Amino acid sequence: MTGLKKHLLLVILMVSSMTTYGQSVDQSQTGAWYMYFYNTKFENSNWGIQGDFQYRDWQGLGDMEQLLLRSGLTYNPKNTNVTLTLGYAHITSGEYGDSNATSGESRIYQEALLPQKIGKRFYLTHRFRYEQRFVEHQDFRTRYRYNLFLNVPLNKTDLSKKAIYLALYNELFINGQTDIGNDRSVELFDRNRTYIGAGYALTDKLRLQLGWMNQKTVNWGKGQLQFSLHHYF
Repeated sequence: MTGLKKHLLLVILMVSSMTTYGQSVDQSQTGAWYMYFYNTKFENSNWGIQGDFQYRDWQGLGDMEQLLLRSGLTYNPKNTNVTLTLGYAHITSGEYGDSNATSGESRIYQEALLPQKIGKRFYLTHRFRYEQRFVEHQDFRTRYRYNLFLNVPLNKTDLSKKAIYLALYNELFINGQTDIGNDRSVELFDRNRTYIGAGYALTDKLRLQLGWMNQKTVNWGKGQLQFSLHHYF
């Protein structure tokens, strides 16, 4: 009976710990992500640079979720519309709530972008990304990501200047390892993001976008407003 009580107590403590962790984020509170994406090609070359700078906040402003700085070298193989990228990202993550504690991550990634047009108005892009993650106080780990983007211009058939368009995407994240060190583990499924928004082309090479994204992890799901500027030069 003593052994059974010990096992029951252990189970209760584990469930209690999981429940507390799952409730540590206010799922009813809408956060905000502020993002700048850039993409440029070198003159008379198949090479270029692309990246993004993002500030993510748990509540809109005042409670940092993440600061992400990412850039990569791109290559477009001849006679294709595929873009390959090798890049690096540095991420500073903050804890939810009053805590000012942060943790750092360095990330190397490889990416393939495959654009596709269906009919006259449906612009699809498939993005495959493989990440090697060096997270502070954790073992080396990897992650696989697949994102399907869809842009649909409403007042034109392309995304040129003054185009108003509908923007959607869904991205799936899968962890390459479940053991992350210090007797900690994660699920194989990491997270999923679903987004719907609207965009406006300020010029042929500069687009502004506003939307809403729902992010679901194993432990919580949360809505995020997204403000993004997309710059091609």
